[in-house]
Formats: sequence, structure tokens, C-alpha cells
Amino acid sequence: MDTVITIEIVKAQPDDACHERVSRAFGWFDHVEQRCSRFVESSELSMLFRSETGTPVSVSPLLFQLIEFALAVSQASGGAFDPTVGQAMAARGYNRNFRTGQETSHQPHATRETSYRDVVLNREGGTVTLLKPMVLDLGAVAKGFAMDLAAAELGCFTGYAINAGGDVLVRGRNSVDAPWRIGIKNPRKPAELIETLVVSDGAVCTSGDYERPRPDGQPGHHIIQPQTGESASIVASVTVVAATAMLADALSTASFVLGRKRGLRMLESQGVDGLIISPRLELYATSGLSKYRR
Repeated sequence: MDTVITIEIVKAQPDDACHERVSRAFGWFDHVEQRCSRFVESSELSMLFRSETGTPVSVSPLLFQLIEFALAVSQASGGAFDPTVGQAMAARGYNRNFRTGQETSHQPHATRETSYRDVVLNREGGTVTLLKPMVLDLGAVAKGFAMDLAAAELGCFTGYAINAGGDVLVRGRNSVDAPWRIGIKNPRKPAELIETLVVSDGAVCTSGDYERPRPDGQPGHHIIQPQTGESASIVASVTVVAATAMLADALSTASFVLGRKRGLRMLESQGVDGLIISPRLELYATSGLSKYRR
């Protein structure tokens, strides 16, 4: 997933069983990547979009759940979030594995006019049907999904913090028996913090225009406006606090594309809190974010 993953745990008397759970927690990140990454030629996702168009394909429950969630967010956001942007991302230089640098040459030529509505799920049969040639990109949900799966392994600890490249999921209290403090980067000076949130249980995920510039050196970044295929540019960053990392991850991307007003409305409607930062570093928050500010 091209990111550094750390897990900080809090427990008075760790035992071997708990250490084994930490190992399993780390393992989920590789497992999700190997199944759900378009950059892995042998992944289940890659095999799906290489399948014959219009043919139902049986997929694992894990991949089905991830695609189903991505489509639900697509619908809730009116298409601002759309996993069918993979071809547009590849055309802008995001066609290499970020970790190895290897180009993904296995991806099919996709129809330009695709949307999440061209993906059909059959829950009873556990199948996915792609109605048009397309490249699915699940990057905006897969990392959060892996974080949630990892967290499910850590119930034996009184507190923990999973940090995956700055996206954080915490439970309980830290090693000094205080809520976890999570910094939000200044999108114009990422080495500095612009805000700090105090969270005991939940996930904090950020989407920012400073995170992955275009590899080809052209202006732009990795967060695509699905309707235009260009980098979204209305805001500089969006941070979301939610019960799960998958939800926070997806909604931060959707709200980034929607912009300040529509993004805040969506976050409020989904019952989560968030902070949207404009290119001029103006801060706009949901009504409930104040409970996390100190």
C-alpha cells in the first residue's frame, strides 16, 4: 500500500497470544493489497477487470464487501466518489506500483464514459458484473478496510493506535492514560500541524492535494473528479472522524471532490465529523467537531 504502518499497543501484561494478534493485524494490510490492488497483476481485482464485459464473476466475500461499500459511497455522494476512475488515474501517471515503481501493463483499455452505475452486484450469488470495459481503483477504501480488519485482531489490548501513512484508528487510551492526540497537517507546509484532535475511539483519515503529486511532473494530484477525469481542486484537504477507517477514508475523498459546502453537508448527513481546509488555509468544520478539539 506504499505506506508505513505502525501499531502502538497499550496493555499492562502482554502475553504471547496478544503478540500473535499484532502479527495477524499487520498481515491484513498485505492480504487486502494482494486481493484488492490494481497494481498487483495477480490480484483478484485485476482479474475481475480483465474478465469478459457483461459476465458475472464470482469474487471473494472480502472483495465483494469492499466493492459494495465503494458503490454505496458513490451513490451517497452523487458520484463524487467513484471507483471506476482507475483508467483516468493511469492516464495521469498513476500506473506504477508506488512501492516497487513497476508499471502496471496488464490493465485493459477502458471505455472513457464509465461510472459506478456500470458495476452490478449480486449479493445472493456473490458476483460482480462490469457492464463496460473499466479499471476499478479501490485505493480510497482499501487502506481503511485493512485498518478496520487489523483493529478487529486487537481486542485483547486496553488501547491501541493503528497509523497507516497518517490515517489513524484508535481505541481506548494511550500509554499515559489519556485520549489519543492526532495531528492534522498544514496542507501547504506538511511538516507542520494546523490542528490537533483528541480521540478515544474512532478513525481519523485525511485526503489532501499535497499527498501524491502527478508522477509525470504535470500539475495535479491523485484525487480525481470522476466527471472530468481531472484532479479536484476546490479544497486543499479534508479530514474525517468516523467510527471506522473505511468510512472515514472514503468520505474524506468524496468530500474533497464535493468541495466545502457540499462536502460539509454530506459529512453531516452521514453522521460523521470533519474539517475541510481551503487552498487559502481557511478551516471549515462540521457542527460536532468541537468535541474533538482541545
